[in-house]
Amino acid sequence: MKSIYDFSVKDIDHEEISLEKFKGKTLLIVNVASRCGFTSQYTGLQSLYEKYKDKGFEILAFPCNQFGSQEKGTNDEIKEFRSKEIF
Repeated sequence: MKSIYDFSVKDIDHEEISLEKFKGKTLLIVNVASRCGFTSQYTGLQSLYEKYKDKGFEILAFPCNQFGSQEKGTNDEIKEFRSKEIF
């Protein structure tokens, strides 16, 4: 039986990341969108991360356009939004 650590994902720059890198950490895996009515959740996610990061907490956020087409940006646009608007 496979575990989450047997999988790899591509980051926003198309680099392959093995989820084994996160073994032993607590993960929150969430889909996100920059043009979504829930964009304010980024503030809460950042607060949650800041509170628990020293305890091995990580958030893996995946931009997603499957729910209401609310993430139509290119990878560069998503990165710009993330750096200017969120953190």
